[in-house]
Amino acid sequence: MVDDPSIPSAADPVDDLADHADATRPNAARMYDYMLGGSANFAADREAADRMMAAGGSSTAPARLNRSFLRRAVRFMIEQGVDQFLDLGSGIPTAGNVHEIAQAVDPTAQVVYVDNEPVAVHHARRLLAGNDRAVMIDADLREVDAVLGHPDTRRLIDFSRPVGLLMVAIFHFVPDTDRPTDIVARYLRALTGGGYLAMSHFTDNGLGKARQAATLYRSTSTPVLTRSREQFAMLLSGTTLVEPGLVWTSEWRPDGGDPALATPADSRIYAAVGQVEHLTV
Repeated sequence: MVDDPSIPSAADPVDDLADHADATRPNAARMYDYMLGGSANFAADREAADRMMAAGGSSTAPARLNRSFLRRAVRFMIEQGVDQFLDLGSGIPTAGNVHEIAQAVDPTAQVVYVDNEPVAVHHARRLLAGNDRAVMIDADLREVDAVLGHPDTRRLIDFSRPVGLLMVAIFHFVPDTDRPTDIVARYLRALTGGGYLAMSHFTDNGLGKARQAATLYRSTSTPVLTRSREQFAMLLSGTTLVEPGLVWTSEWRPDGGDPALATPADSRIYAAVGQVEHLTV
């Protein structure tokens, strides 16, 4: 079970969540929610997450560090004047969501979340009720035109101005057959007003136990595909990386308060933020 005392134990999921998903088959979004201390998960998700952490010789630390990277990346973008965000594969809302981080600094900030996991969509829409500056779109991020052309995206995002494009811990669920580099490039081309891309990706670079953990994900509805540092860098093509470049999540502009690790590689996830140049005609 979750072994980090700083994270509360996951409570039973809200009763009506079972009406929106198969509670018997684990799902990565709900497993991640569990590892972050959320309650929008089922017994199958908790059991699968515990097995995955045991096989990988890990804990909740990688999930928490990835969440911290998201927080720091959003704050960085806000400091650069970004006030609109497109969060692809956003997952289940838990503490420290993009709209909470951004709107705490700039109440006018606008956020479009995109996911197609039923519990994530249902939970997010319930959380965002009454917030007219944040919305959840039920869509597959691989359907780029559908996401970019969605009425809610067009209502909240002005691509002629800087946008914060978030692809955090999601592309390791996109296989090579779906041409992930092309998907990223298509989104980047939409950012005609420039902005930033924040991205993180699970890896097994020299980490045998991480490979074992990834193998266990194959039994879920969301199998993981690990990529090397070089392969992850390819996904960032078309951006200019800001300091400190492509690093482990624990190394990207740390601000204290994160779990202690024996080595940065124990975070298991690479991270980077790249600047997207304003396109001139």
